[in-house]
Amino acid sequence: MNTLATVTGRRKPRVSIYSLDKLISETRRLAAEFRRTTGQVLPVSAEIARYDAARILGLELKEQRTRGVDAIGRGEREGRKIQIKGRVIVDERKGGQRIGQLNRDGDWDLVILSLMDADYEPFEIYEATREEMLEVLDDTSSKRAQRGAMSVARFKIIGRLIWSRENGLEPEVWSNS
Repeated sequence: MNTLATVTGRRKPRVSIYSLDKLISETRRLAAEFRRTTGQVLPVSAEIARYDAARILGLELKEQRTRGVDAIGRGEREGRKIQIKGRVIVDERKGGQRIGQLNRDGDWDLVILSLMDADYEPFEIYEATREEMLEVLDDTSSKRAQRGAMSVARFKIIGRLIWSRENGLEPEVWSNS
């Protein structure tokens, strides 16, 4: 059985001698080295972002992703259906980075964006509601927006920072109100 299929949930997982933590760690290392060596990126950032968001925010990853739903929330996000996006930012001064297309017709409630550094390590996680995202996407005449495409900068304006490498979970996440 293909190890990647096991990690992505496409097939029933089998017992492995490697832990998922170790596999993700090695995937980060290989992807970063591949980018430094070739200048090209391996298409693994989405899976790493899913793993990081679930681990950091306590989400339950869905084995079978359907209609734009990658995870189900727990705790303060209990029962919310979540679409997870990830983006590697090598040079923050360089603009124009885009996130993957949102599944506008999907059955999701929240979108989480995990931003990763050149080593594929998360440094910030943002969250936005479906209503916030669709309002912005519907409010523009841009063909990209109509397809669900958006820049990282725009997502950061719409959403709110919920985790950072420096501060961990942001204070409002821990609010008891």
